[in-house]
Amino acid sequence: MEGCIIPSPRIQSTTHLLFIFITLTIAATSLAAEQVPVVYKQGAIHGFLLLKDENGKEIAVGDQTNEVHGNLIRSRTVFQFRDGSVDDEETVYRQGSTFQLIRDHHIQKGPSFPKPAEVTIDVAKNEVSWVDLSGKDKQAKSQHMNLPRDLANGMVPLLVQNFPHGAAQLKASYLAAGPKSRIVQLTIAPDRSDKVVVGWSDRKAHRFNVHTELGGIAGVVAPLIGKQPPDVGVWMVEGTDAPAPAFIKLVAPFYEDGPAWSVLLTAPTWPIEDQKN
Repeated sequence: MEGCIIPSPRIQSTTHLLFIFITLTIAATSLAAEQVPVVYKQGAIHGFLLLKDENGKEIAVGDQTNEVHGNLIRSRTVFQFRDGSVDDEETVYRQGSTFQLIRDHHIQKGPSFPKPAEVTIDVAKNEVSWVDLSGKDKQAKSQHMNLPRDLANGMVPLLVQNFPHGAAQLKASYLAAGPKSRIVQLTIAPDRSDKVVVGWSDRKAHRFNVHTELGGIAGVVAPLIGKQPPDVGVWMVEGTDAPAPAFIKLVAPFYEDGPAWSVLLTAPTWPIEDQKN
């Protein structure tokens, strides 16, 4: 997603996406990410995604897979672009009573990405590595950081799917990776309901808003100079019989100062000449 400002969506999700600073006035209706229970356990899946630009043009197709190894999930989302670019994110997380990120590895390369890079987050080792892929001489930097247990890279739609009933918002830590990586905070909150159609059946989709809080001096200055990251939208739809929400859409920039691209579910189709069979 877990790279993109809210990296990759999870179909369990597709996502770059809960927490530390909760005031007493909202404590009753806000939960930290470590307190978010695993309501819907993830299993083995293989789903298909479309990526559209801000004008609705299809620019990439994606595969999203989950492998289950006990209480560990290895989730990978790969987008193949028309222009040959690739966005490849693999996230390993633990699902016990709560979700916990173990490792996130994200590669963006090709003409669609002005600053191609490879980022690896190892939570257990508190290590972050960043490799510049823009030139022949790959510039690499490593940082030892105190990574919070509620880190949400590669897991934001997953946390939205498990958003606690009745909560006003969730707060999540997120690593904004780069030559000087930093931890920011995400505020995830219900926004509105939209009507969508599945075949001939009307359904209700719930939009969640993901807001980035930079914190410190940067948080004060960013809105003044137009550097405040845009909010991200994640849509979930509930089934008529099954209570589990399903991811259907994410709108987010995939890189800093980038346009908002839309991630949507899709399904394979047969070529016209084969449809008779």
